[in-house]
Amino acid sequence: MDVATVNQDFAAAGIALRASEGMPNLEARDSIRITDTAPIIRMVEGGAGDLVQRRWSWPGPGGRPVYNFRSDGREFATGRCLIIADGFYEFTDPAEPGKKRKDKWLFTRAGQPWFCIAGIWRAAPDVGEAFTMLTTAPGPDITPYHDRQVAILDRADWAAWLDPSISAKTLLQPLPAGSLTVEQVG
Repeated sequence: MDVATVNQDFAAAGIALRASEGMPNLEARDSIRITDTAPIIRMVEGGAGDLVQRRWSWPGPGGRPVYNFRSDGREFATGRCLIIADGFYEFTDPAEPGKKRKDKWLFTRAGQPWFCIAGIWRAAPDVGEAFTMLTTAPGPDITPYHDRQVAILDRADWAAWLDPSISAKTLLQPLPAGSLTVEQVG
């Protein structure tokens, strides 16, 4: 995805973007792994969205990375962010007998080249600022593959997600059937 398209899509969603730390790399990567940096947008003074690169995950209790966080029943009054993505992976036990590696499935948003996942960010003493993806109950497109789903937001809800006065419970819902396409990639 290119910067002009990202700026245009956010403007259409009512969010003026700035890049206070310089324009981050938005080129597609094969994968983003836990502790890698990735682009997020967070609200700043004046109602603009600040596009920055941050680490995916912060150390949780016992040092295990917090890369997904259940949204169920929570409001998230601070630290909301949008995580830019063009797809995400889920893994299942292999269908092929004797295969050692799990099957890998790529999920993309039907009819959209990229989308945003609801996230939260915070400063962690050991790693600096980092983000995590929020999860919900799975929608029908995910249910055959996983018992949770990352909280993908409709474009019409991007600005609302960045506004902590709007209830998270009204925005963080499983996607309806047909919202995602799935392809086995490994």
